[in-house]
Amino acid sequence: MKTHIVSTIIAAGLSISLHAQAPQSPPAINTTNTHAPYLSLKLEMEHAIKTGNAYLKSQQKPEGYWMDKSIPAYTSLAITAAMRDPNLKPGTTPEYIKKAYTYLLSMQKPNGGIYGKILATYNTSLGIMALCASGDKAHVEPILKARAFLIGQQANFKDDDMKKFNGGIGYGGRYKHSDLSNTYFAIEALKLSEPYAKDGKHGKQPELDWDSALQFISRCQNLQKTNDQPNVGNDGSMFYFPGNSKAGFQTNPDGTKTLRGYGSMSYAGLLSMIYADLDQSDPRIVALKKWLSNNFSVKENPGIGQQGLYYYYHAMAKGLAAANIDYLITKDGKKIDWRRELANAILSTQAGDGHWVNKNSRWWESQPVLVTSFAVLTLEQIHASIPKPIKD
Repeated sequence: MKTHIVSTIIAAGLSISLHAQAPQSPPAINTTNTHAPYLSLKLEMEHAIKTGNAYLKSQQKPEGYWMDKSIPAYTSLAITAAMRDPNLKPGTTPEYIKKAYTYLLSMQKPNGGIYGKILATYNTSLGIMALCASGDKAHVEPILKARAFLIGQQANFKDDDMKKFNGGIGYGGRYKHSDLSNTYFAIEALKLSEPYAKDGKHGKQPELDWDSALQFISRCQNLQKTNDQPNVGNDGSMFYFPGNSKAGFQTNPDGTKTLRGYGSMSYAGLLSMIYADLDQSDPRIVALKKWLSNNFSVKENPGIGQQGLYYYYHAMAKGLAAANIDYLITKDGKKIDWRRELANAILSTQAGDGHWVNKNSRWWESQPVLVTSFAVLTLEQIHASIPKPIKD
């Protein structure tokens, strides 16, 4: 595994500055686009982002948090959505977000984690992303403390029946196993905070075991040549953790049963593989891209329908942008402009007051604050990833 270094972010088109606006997932680069075909769409997205963030602002509690004081993840998502708003003047932080940062920092434990009583890794990962979004020097030390905590949660089980989870990160607490969702969020948080850990100003910082992480990610993929676990297929899709898919099992023509992959975890896997420095010519990414192209949808989360739809949208935008993909080509040769398809799907479902909500309540997506945060962040990612036109 090649060394995980700051230059990988810069090369991907992401500039990091302690005085600038939020680090974001690397935008895609297209050197063939000579015009600005997305101008109208960008303006629509900017309006939707603005009204979405205005809705979120209206839902902030007087103490500075959103929804649940004991679950800072909600607040972290709302903060990041506000700080990545293309309407926001670079280098500024709205007063209501300053108040939110005060709350968020108050939730940091002596061990570095940012959480209440449960879901320590999930909350910490999103907390790191929110702090990275500020560009505030005062947030660097809390980021590094949280980063070290997160790295310390990487699984290293000794029991044979648990070793399949090694390298991954889970919720912690009563959830003993690792899972791809928490691992994906953790890897993203580590990637965005990496410049602070690698700038040489803060002494030696701990590092994730990336080889072990990649092995765990590979154990969440339907690809037999790189997955040593049972009940694995060969279509390249991804699932929740070894032996478990929220989409269940599928019965094959020969009567065997294999885990069914689904959209949100497949995009989570794509982002994780790229951030783990896996070359895109690797058979794992090649097979995964093929599955994503053949199963592209903005009407549902492929494999599980309307469940986790906005989480799926968010993972899609980040994964495809990080993979530097401008178009998906389906098995019948159809060329899909994923940015336009995804943006229009989200724009068409925004309510008059600026919020979004999923009619399917699975994974808390009946909560407007959570879903609006995901929707705004997705539009912001699409906006940031639109290729800059080349002047004639």
